[in-house]
Amino acid sequence: MRALGAGLLLAASLPPWGWWPLAFAGLALLDRVLAGAPPRRRLLVGAVCGWALFVPTAVWITQLTTPGYLVAVLLLGGLVGLFTAAVPPGRGRRPALVGAWVLCESLRTAWPFGGVPLSLLAVGQVGGPLAALARVGGVLLIAGVTVAVGVALSAAVERRPAVAAAGIAPVAALLVIAVAVAPRGHDTGRTVTVAFVQGGGEQGTRAISSDSRVVFEHHLDASAAVPEGVDLVLWPENVVDTRGDVQDSREGDELLALARRLDAPVLVGTVEGVDDEHFRNSQQVVRPDGTWGDRYVKVQRVPFGEWVPFRDLIERVAPDTLARRDATVSHQSGLLRTDPAPLATVISWEVFFGHRARAAVRAGGEVLYNPTNGSTYTGTFVQTQQIASSRLRAIETGRWEVQVAPTGFSAFISPDGEVSQRTGTSERAVRVHRDLPLRSGSTWYLRHGDLPPRAAAVALVAAGWTLALRRRGEADEDVDVDDGTGTSTGGEAATGTDTETDTDEADNEDDADTEDEAGPNGEADEDVEDEDPATGGRPEPAGTDGDPGAVTPPAGA
Repeated sequence: MRALGAGLLLAASLPPWGWWPLAFAGLALLDRVLAGAPPRRRLLVGAVCGWALFVPTAVWITQLTTPGYLVAVLLLGGLVGLFTAAVPPGRGRRPALVGAWVLCESLRTAWPFGGVPLSLLAVGQVGGPLAALARVGGVLLIAGVTVAVGVALSAAVERRPAVAAAGIAPVAALLVIAVAVAPRGHDTGRTVTVAFVQGGGEQGTRAISSDSRVVFEHHLDASAAVPEGVDLVLWPENVVDTRGDVQDSREGDELLALARRLDAPVLVGTVEGVDDEHFRNSQQVVRPDGTWGDRYVKVQRVPFGEWVPFRDLIERVAPDTLARRDATVSHQSGLLRTDPAPLATVISWEVFFGHRARAAVRAGGEVLYNPTNGSTYTGTFVQTQQIASSRLRAIETGRWEVQVAPTGFSAFISPDGEVSQRTGTSERAVRVHRDLPLRSGSTWYLRHGDLPPRAAAVALVAAGWTLALRRRGEADEDVDVDDGTGTSTGGEAATGTDTETDTDEADNEDDADTEDEAGPNGEADEDVEDEDPATGGRPEPAGTDGDPGAVTPPAGA
């Protein structure tokens, strides 16, 4: 039950709830449940915690496919269990838990299905004081620091102030560095006036069951409200849907006319048919002279949305919920070149991947552009998590970001992660940011990416196991020492108390709840009941009948 509670606390720290301090409580509780637990129990505890985290926070996948949701939740929760099983139960547990959690999140950015970075701790913590760490080490550093605070809280609850302070001190140092020392990019001295267009409409719609022409007309009509003097006009993802190349379609001609009328580049999201099994999801530039410019084809596809893992299997149980075609994949950086400014473009799902924004900015992007489409999803689960992810990308790269969606949320986001002019869901809106600064320069995350926190995570897991094995070796040596009374110092182990538990007690790391400290035979409670004050809590030698002065006769006497 406590593992379930830990996972639910972590879930509540994420959007749409966003009660970020609860993550520390959840991780402290997880640390306590792992204390003294054997490997199988650590696996189960981590998996239950993971399932409790993902069941509520990934529920939006059901609006794509329910079988896919079940597969994703079971798999992602199981991954958490595998990584917590790799954490030692006693001494060394806390640093290893920090490292293991970071490595688990790191794996999820690449596997399964090309990466499923859902419900990362940083998505909740961007609303709190740890957000600035993104420019130092991205979401993995924020994850590690969040777990470090959680285990420090666990130590504080145990009344171990020195251990708690040892955990908090590096956190405080990192925050000072992130705020006062770490580079965050700089203005180039040039500005642009940017307008984004949100066409509005009903949520919960899908391309396979809606009229793509209606969506396009919503945005074409809304663009009439774009004022004069705008340098860039930004449309959302895939609001132009054509059987073949958009350049050969009616919608293409209308877009050329729009760009000429506005006298500004218009960046539009297009879905173009390639063949019966594939389509191309891209963002394209329409120049004000009535010609087509740069194009970026999406790299990171949405599993079960833009391509279907296990298609043959899932089509048998849920054929009506799946996309009929799979999206193609490009290997582009994400840079879109326009005369007013080069835009680092991350399309929709790609905003959850720090490396995608990093690649586009390193290619020369001076503004981040996140065209997206959340109209498939009712409620605000996806929308709030995407805004939070956009805030992280803006801080990591030191760039202004523009997020724009057909039915919300759309917003401008500063390099410090502050959100302005955010729209509501379903509304039609045109928002303008005048004199938006173009930015260049680097952050530490742009320079080094996720490598430093990954390396630190491996080192922490190794350090945790080194401490655990060293202490176990010391305990084994103690067992071999005779205390002069005919009973070895390891005699207590014969009562059924787990040796690892005794190790924890020697380090004052035992859990107040004896359930966590019981040995493999579950006899810890019986040992407590048999303790005698006269013997200092040690079991009486057999045959003494409670008399401290009695001597046990030798065998055979």
